[in-house]
Amino acid sequence: MIRKIYILLFVGAMALTLGCEEEFLDTVPTDSISEESALSSPENMELVLNGLHRMMYGQNQLTGGTSSRSGESHFIPMFDAVGGNIIHSSPGNGWMTSDLKWLSHVNSSATTGFNLWFQRYHFIATSSAIIDKVAASDFTVTSRVNNILGQSHAYRAWAYYRLITTFSKGYLIGDPATDPGVPLQLDQGPPYTSGSRGTVQQVYDQMEIDIDKAIDYLKEASPAANKSHISLNAAYGIKARIALSKGDWEAAAKNAELARDGYALLDEDGWLSGFNTYDLSEVIWGGKVIDTESNYFQSYFYYVAFSFNGSQNRSNPKLISKELYDKLPDTDYRTKGWLPLAPNTNPAASNDQGGSYESDPNYSDKESFDAAKAAIIEKYGATQGHNTHPYMNVKFQLKNPGTTDPDDVIYMRASEMVLIEAEAKAMMDDVTGAQDALAILGEERDSAFDKSIFTTKELLMEEIKWQRRVELWGEGFSYHDNIRWDEGLDQSNSGASEVLYQDGFMQPKPSVNDKWIFKIPQQEIDSNPNMTEADQN
Repeated sequence: MIRKIYILLFVGAMALTLGCEEEFLDTVPTDSISEESALSSPENMELVLNGLHRMMYGQNQLTGGTSSRSGESHFIPMFDAVGGNIIHSSPGNGWMTSDLKWLSHVNSSATTGFNLWFQRYHFIATSSAIIDKVAASDFTVTSRVNNILGQSHAYRAWAYYRLITTFSKGYLIGDPATDPGVPLQLDQGPPYTSGSRGTVQQVYDQMEIDIDKAIDYLKEASPAANKSHISLNAAYGIKARIALSKGDWEAAAKNAELARDGYALLDEDGWLSGFNTYDLSEVIWGGKVIDTESNYFQSYFYYVAFSFNGSQNRSNPKLISKELYDKLPDTDYRTKGWLPLAPNTNPAASNDQGGSYESDPNYSDKESFDAAKAAIIEKYGATQGHNTHPYMNVKFQLKNPGTTDPDDVIYMRASEMVLIEAEAKAMMDDVTGAQDALAILGEERDSAFDKSIFTTKELLMEEIKWQRRVELWGEGFSYHDNIRWDEGLDQSNSGASEVLYQDGFMQPKPSVNDKWIFKIPQQEIDSNPNMTEADQN
């Protein structure tokens, strides 16, 4: 797993980005910063944390890793590709086709799984190093130190949450007391070898210890410098996610409500503005992408934004499921986030209806077909080389459309927290409480929303599932939602092509189908003395 802690790389990356602590960098070259120097003071620890903030969205800066599939910029859309919520309109340039075909995550040698594992354990190792160093030092306890410790414990909890919900069987559909988890790696120092897998329950126990400590520290900490940092609200949100994934409904509802406190839901103008900045009112946690440090053709918007000027989008606009979209009422302004009647201009479109008005059933003449494309290109600022497709996404828009300029990456919004609260209360059979929570979102998005029609847990859950798939489309939740709800994949009425999607077109539910569990990277099996092939999923 991790043979050493590459803290010097975190320090070098973020210190250069932020242009701060120049005296420290002038004194100690970035290629020779020792762990001891990097953790020698609260100021230097903050530099290390800044490196984690950058790594959340950026290209991989770790020796032994690869930059092609790394950071939440890749993993957020990847989880929606595997989970079936982002529909690809064509093979495009090949990016993520192995994910949506269900070829990558079941391959122990795949880059995606390796980087997900490798990076998350670097978050854990770095957080643990900070926690251990503070415990062994005589630093004065200040709000600044509490902030450092709070963020470190929160990052460790978040990293384990990402790992355990991806590389192990879902808590609610398995036996967490005996199901194999992921290695707990909390101590630092030689020989830097990992432990055995342990159990799912043991990992959850550690996550809950860490997130509770994070919350306690952050209550007594200096405020988060910006939304890239883990604030007290974000820590509550992480706790809500952990609780939801294990069916601790009361804790999920309580912490989701705490997480969204002070973060007003977006209005229509805000929701339709493109989700390209963490300055939006309901963003609790997100990555501020710095212009000089963008990951360009590995960026989040490269995968999801129609007008990003990259081959992934020019040839392959991403779609919402037809079945999902068609349930949106006319009174819901989210209908404007996708274009169901966009002309199918790509001759290589996977539904075999692209290229001209003659093959597109929505158009009967070339003039209207060409005019529809021209109107979309003009309105959303794409280039003439961009193709359009029915049900294409315009929820995500670049601030500077038609370019490769970087935009922010959103990790947590208040809308998600509202939906966690609603789901948790529904699962507790608190029908009135779930109705009230659901109405917070529903009444904002749909002028005709009526909470009173959802009179049972079953009706509430049906609506909550639909709301999550629409509201959080493209934000990386569908894969883990399907596991929690024990729902399989069936793309028959989505608009996805069975020829393109192959195994990803239809899959049995997770409780009877271990293909929903990512394979452990083969490098881990080969190098970890405490694991063998018998530990592979």
